[in-house]
Amino acid sequence: MSRQRSARSAALGLTVRRVPPTIPGRGPGALRRRLVVGVLVLASLVLISVSFRSEQSGPLGGAQSAGATALRPFAIGFERVAQPFRDAYAWADSLLSARQEARDLRAEVRDLRQQSIQSAFALQENVYLRRLLGYLDGPRFPADFDPVAAEVIGRPAGAFTQAIVLAAGSDAGVRVNDAVVDADGLVGLVTRVTPDTARVQLLTDEEAAASAIDLRTGATGIVRHARGTRETLVLDRVRKQDVVRVANEIVTAGWRAGSLSSLYPKGIPIGRVTSVGQTDTDLFQQVQIDPYVDFGSLDAVLVLIPKDRPR
Repeated sequence: MSRQRSARSAALGLTVRRVPPTIPGRGPGALRRRLVVGVLVLASLVLISVSFRSEQSGPLGGAQSAGATALRPFAIGFERVAQPFRDAYAWADSLLSARQEARDLRAEVRDLRQQSIQSAFALQENVYLRRLLGYLDGPRFPADFDPVAAEVIGRPAGAFTQAIVLAAGSDAGVRVNDAVVDADGLVGLVTRVTPDTARVQLLTDEEAAASAIDLRTGATGIVRHARGTRETLVLDRVRKQDVVRVANEIVTAGWRAGSLSSLYPKGIPIGRVTSVGQTDTDLFQQVQIDPYVDFGSLDAVLVLIPKDRPR
């Protein structure tokens, strides 16, 4: 098609002039636009400088006020649109803060709980040791014995075994057949000793026995384990003519004959009478005792060492 036009132009004797393509951005229009932008930027800088230096009551301040009034509806609309997003951000931030505070509070509660447990243990130990010290200084403690305090470190296994193991042995002066007490009363008797430990047969063991007396009436008998129970005691061999009443206190009888003496010293509390009964066919009274010692929760005890024993 272009060749036909060239042929026609040549036939008519016309000269065709080619126009070079125009490059955008290099014409007078682009130069004019750049000039306008530069003037506007310069005017903006001048207005900003004058605004900072002029007073609010000046003509420029009035123009600013008018502009602010004109733009106020747009600002209010933008504020209303942005408020839900701002509230959502604040809620999320407060939620994260609340979770962190909850974690901190839980950690603090755990620490306080542990401190409370430790304080309770310390208080119980303090009260228990004070009672032990009071027992040593009190009138119930036998004058002919010295105490060796020992921690309970174990209990031998066995369905019918009533015994404890102490963290004190022959190196501390403990010997077989030494009486063992705590702040409440009679615990038992040492039956086995090593240099560092000692095994104690509790008074609730089926093989244990202690001569005892009713502190009020003087009735005597033997304290033994009550059959069919674990920690109940009976005062056996009490004659029918002897008087034993409920709530009377039972203590060790004790005796001494020259160089011989009973295993348990005199006057150690054992328990309180809970029931007294008798039948025509029985030879002795049936006296049940509630022991003072809590045999299931022994933590520390005292081993009674005779003062006249050779060291």
